[in-house]
Amino acid sequence: MTQLAAPDTVRRISGVDDSPTSRAVVPLVGARELVHAAGLLISRRKNVWAWTRVAGDALDLTALGMAIAHRGGRRRRRLVGVTCAVAGITMLDLLTAVQATRAKDIRPLPAVRGARKGGSMELTATTTIRKPALEVYAFWRDLENLPTFMAHLEQVRTTGDRTSHWSAGAPFGGNVEWDAEIIDEAPGEKIAWRSTGHADVPNAGRVRFVPAPDGVSTEVHVVLVYEIPGGAVGKAVAKYFGEEPHQQLDDDLRRLKQVLETGEVVRSDGAPWGKRARKEFPQRPAQPLSDAEIEKGADQ
Repeated sequence: MTQLAAPDTVRRISGVDDSPTSRAVVPLVGARELVHAAGLLISRRKNVWAWTRVAGDALDLTALGMAIAHRGGRRRRRLVGVTCAVAGITMLDLLTAVQATRAKDIRPLPAVRGARKGGSMELTATTTIRKPALEVYAFWRDLENLPTFMAHLEQVRTTGDRTSHWSAGAPFGGNVEWDAEIIDEAPGEKIAWRSTGHADVPNAGRVRFVPAPDGVSTEVHVVLVYEIPGGAVGKAVAKYFGEEPHQQLDDDLRRLKQVLETGEVVRSDGAPWGKRARKEFPQRPAQPLSDAEIEKGADQ
């Protein structure tokens, strides 16, 4: 706005007030910045407008570099100072554009078909696996592999290129089934799916496979949304009996990591069959012993 309202002042401060070209360039740059601002505030495509700012910054730095080459003395020093300031702004704009682009890839899952209002639940979990993203993606994309590490799944049967039939165990020995379809995928990057038809448990999910900073491993980011049988009551009862959904998903990703890195799920002597075999008691978070229990242990 200052470049439009007081262009001569801006030209004098920046050190380009001796150039006829600057009389046209300074107001144009101000108008361009206002267009960027309107786009960022109004448009839903924030990432696109953020990158236009980066492009504009690059043009500004190019123009300033040309101006520095043709200036000397105080004007040159002013231009160097302005260039440093614009370079700093460029770094911030670049960081913002990258973050906006990543945020676009983490868009919300579609509404769960058939879910009752207020009865759905969203779960998130992340793990890092020491395998390349394409290998982790390929293992997950073969949906029939999912029961090898997802404890509640009994079977996933592929019925088409993007469709499948799922069967899962429910709290208290129950069983639920549904059909699902893949709605979005990019090899080595992401998979998204959702249940179709009249599913016993309407659900949707998304997995992103992000190369880790070490250049070898893969960060696996999972988001699941589903309708819990029994709504809030079902959730509370399942949690009481040790079947906390958030903990289940964390445990599933831990088993995925073991399967891909070692070829098998590591079992303890106390639970050799694993949870999926339904031969171990549901685990609960550790609780401090009561005074009576401490005294009883001391007596023993």
